[in-house]
Amino acid sequence: MKRRNWIQAVTLTTAGALMNSPLLGRSQSRGSAAQPSTDDRAYWVSILTKMASPILDRISKERFRAEMPIVKSKTYDYIDPSVGYLEAFGRLLAGMAPWLALPDDKTAEGKLRAKFKQQALLGIQHGVNPASADYFSWRSKSKQPLVDAAHLAQAFMRAPKALWDPLPQVTKQQVITEFKHLRWIKPNESNWLLFAAMTETFLYSIGEDCVREKIDYAVNKFDQEWYVGDGWYSDGARFSFDHYNGYVIHCMQVETLKNNLSADAKYQPMYDRAYKRMQRYAHHLERMISPEGTYPVVGRSATYRNAAFQPLASVALDGKLPTDLSNGQVRAALTAVLKHIYADRIFHEDGWMALGFLNADQGNIADSYTNSGSLYTASLSFLPLGLPPTHAFWSDAAAQWSSQKAFAGLPFPKDYYVTY
Repeated sequence: MKRRNWIQAVTLTTAGALMNSPLLGRSQSRGSAAQPSTDDRAYWVSILTKMASPILDRISKERFRAEMPIVKSKTYDYIDPSVGYLEAFGRLLAGMAPWLALPDDKTAEGKLRAKFKQQALLGIQHGVNPASADYFSWRSKSKQPLVDAAHLAQAFMRAPKALWDPLPQVTKQQVITEFKHLRWIKPNESNWLLFAAMTETFLYSIGEDCVREKIDYAVNKFDQEWYVGDGWYSDGARFSFDHYNGYVIHCMQVETLKNNLSADAKYQPMYDRAYKRMQRYAHHLERMISPEGTYPVVGRSATYRNAAFQPLASVALDGKLPTDLSNGQVRAALTAVLKHIYADRIFHEDGWMALGFLNADQGNIADSYTNSGSLYTASLSFLPLGLPPTHAFWSDAAAQWSSQKAFAGLPFPKDYYVTY
């Protein structure tokens, strides 16, 4: 089959009004403001549809494990690759959750969203039911299920009314049982501490007993010991220059603290600090986006792609962008990133995401823990879809972002250093 314009195809089949928007690239970065774009949201929805459909269509019919191929990196060293199914599902929902939480409506997007929400609820039911063909590998000897239980917990906490409350009571109890089973896993002294904190925090949020020591140990490490300054955390005792501040640390630290505010007054100042740090890191992320819409590909897990921008997406979702960043410029910058990443061969012809960065030919960058399920971490930068189309993030005219202004010779805000 010849390669086709999949974005156009998805648009025509799922939301007839969706259109492709031009890349805000070099031609617009030399002194003229980026033009208003009315179809950025449609473009984001089309990519998320392409990402989600193969997973949600199958798991809702209990055909997920039978039909999703688990492709492993050449150096894969995990003892149980079947953990990849929970990886794909949990990570996908963590990014989709705010969008699925929007009220139902009769628009093309609304109908698509309602379909995905119903499929996701069925998928959760099948994934925790030991009698289902799509029961996840919760009882694996691998520690990996803790990572992806944390992402599923993140989805529940980001959209409780959409993804938790409607579940049958028996399913809720099965989720609780599986999360508690994972307590046997001792997390690594790294961002892994936050995975245990997230599952325990979710249990606390629904009124279950939690292991508060796991929560406190994680948030204290990042609050007091592993913060290196100016919005950056060290991923453990030694700093690594990679995108794990974006993939995991900032959002899970903030999410954990936010959902424990009712447990003890001590969490409020920690939450306030963590949020300011995330805003500062979001400021860095916006400046990392080049005039053309590329960004530094550094460190491990580069196959997670645009998930690096999760903190910027998160503060946009919360309506708390740094004061010198406008909705129009952040949307335009993130859209430009997506246009670069999803312009080539991210998806195989059968619809599954490919190991690599822009295409499968770059599969050498996959790490020893990476399989095809891991790639759905990319959904994490789509959080602003949880804002309605009328919100300024989507309705404001596209504007030039910082590096476009800088390299066009236009005035732009100088950067700064913060001490919190």
